[in-house]
This record gives sequence, C-alpha cells and structure tokens, in this order.
Amino acid sequence: MLSPRIIPCLLISDGGLVKTQKFTSKKYVGDPINAIRIFNEKEVDELLVLDIDASKLKKEPNYSLIEEFASECFMPLAYGGGITDIKQASRLFSLGVEKIVLQTAALQNIELISELANLYGSQSIMVSLDLKAKWFGKLSLYHAAERRILQKPWLEFAQSVVEAGAGEILLNSVDKDGTLS
Repeated sequence: MLSPRIIPCLLISDGGLVKTQKFTSKKYVGDPINAIRIFNEKEVDELLVLDIDASKLKKEPNYSLIEEFASECFMPLAYGGGITDIKQASRLFSLGVEKIVLQTAALQNIELISELANLYGSQSIMVSLDLKAKWFGKLSLYHAAERRILQKPWLEFAQSVVEAGAGEILLNSVDKDGTLS
C-alpha cells in the first residue's frame, strides 16, 4: 500500500506568499522563506512553489528568489511560473530545483515537454492543469494566464502531456481554490 505524501503548494506574487480564492483576490500572507522553514520543521515530502503572475506578465522566473528558496529548502523543490524554454529550465535545475511545473508553456508548445523529459527525465517534469466548471458542472480546461476557458477536452489534453513525457500532473480546481471545500 502506498503511503500518503505531503506536498504543500506555495503561491508567490511579487516575491511574497499569497492566498487566493477561486484564482482571484490575492491576499498577502507572509514571507515565503518563513513558510519554507516551517515546512522544513514539519518534514514535508516535497514543496511546490508557483509564481502565479510570471506567465501572465510574461516574466522569466525570479532566479535569485528561487536560488534562495532552494538553499533554504530541505526537501525536493518543484517550481512553476514563467518557464518557456529549455534554457530557463536548465538554469532552474542548476539552482537546485528538482522539478519544473509547466502550464502556459505546455498549452502553447507541448513539444517542450518532450524536449525537457528527454534531457532531464519525466520525473522532473510536472504539468499543471486548471479545471473550471461550466454549465451543469462539466469541467473544462482553464488557461490561468489568459483567464479563459479552452475548448480542448481536459482529459485528452492530460493524456497528451503524459504521452509527451510529463511525469506528474497537478490538477487544480478553479472553483474550489481557497474555499476549503
């Protein structure tokens, strides 16, 4: 039997730790380094850090901040936000990130998943899929950076990213984000 793994997800905006509700109304909740230290003490299995503004603002990852996270983190670190090419991913891996998380780049260029998986292995590539309910509760793929529902069937897209080489998929419910439900 598999034992559960504890993987907290920290949302970063302008270098600060934030909490959102249904992907809106960002509220600053503290310093991400302090949160990382707390999770070190709790001995979580892995830590996921997502810069929720990078892709939307077409900004590269904040490498100095990520390097600080990696040096403080005593568990495997996954990072997502603003990653658009192999060069950026390579730099993140060189800073100590063990997994990268793609969403916008995966939606725009699924071949990037294959290229990265061939270089670094599928275990290092995670794809984040945001799902939003439409009429009658039917789930649809949501593009967070563009704030719109996509016409691609989400399950087919999930299968295609796995076939492309993604080792993990992170599913997010837009409608339940931050609601404790």
